[in-house]
Amino acid sequence: MCTNYRPTSREQFAGFSDFLEPLFEYPAETYKDYLAPILRLDNGTPSTDGATFAMVPRRRIPPGVKVFDTMNARAETVDEKRSYSGAWKRQQLCLIPCECVFEPSYETGKPVRWRIEMASRRPFAIAGLWRAWEDPDGISLSMTMLTVNADGHPLMKRFHRPGDEKRSVVIIRPEDYLGWLGSKSADEARSFLKLYPADEMFAEAAPKPPRSKPTDGSQGALLT
Repeated sequence: MCTNYRPTSREQFAGFSDFLEPLFEYPAETYKDYLAPILRLDNGTPSTDGATFAMVPRRRIPPGVKVFDTMNARAETVDEKRSYSGAWKRQQLCLIPCECVFEPSYETGKPVRWRIEMASRRPFAIAGLWRAWEDPDGISLSMTMLTVNADGHPLMKRFHRPGDEKRSVVIIRPEDYLGWLGSKSADEARSFLKLYPADEMFAEAAPKPPRSKPTDGSQGALLT
């Protein structure tokens, strides 16, 4: 599963030729509840929109309910889980443009963050779902990434805790962008939910930057 990724920057957005560059600001790295671009069809027209990462944003979880994560949706059960089933049945499909995703590797015995990207170093897009929320000042969107089993994948099986099922996001090829977004049925959409070839991917250790040493007694901030 992926809970941290780097969205495609505006400078790199030209690679998504059917979609306009985002007209809003967003962070260089995305975590839960962060705003990031998604690509979707709005009444058949390609649209670039902002959506928060996690199908059910933290602020939408009712008081007293244990906080749960919805950044990733398992493709095998997406039609069964309450958080995702409505969007799946309505085929509210999206693409999540990325430069890379981050996953933990335990091969050293300790978790080490790794960066995973295309071997070409070009931006890519992950299959996702979106949903709309009514806010006092209008409509907001949220999204989740779809994942598939990766126990047998040469690269993606290297991540996550030992003993845990290995999962991978679904990378959609550029020539399939509009086909995925325009899927007319669940069966058609599922035909796109496949593992991406390992020989077309690249990964290396990418630990988070060390925290700066504070000089004023504060906890400091991440170096950039």
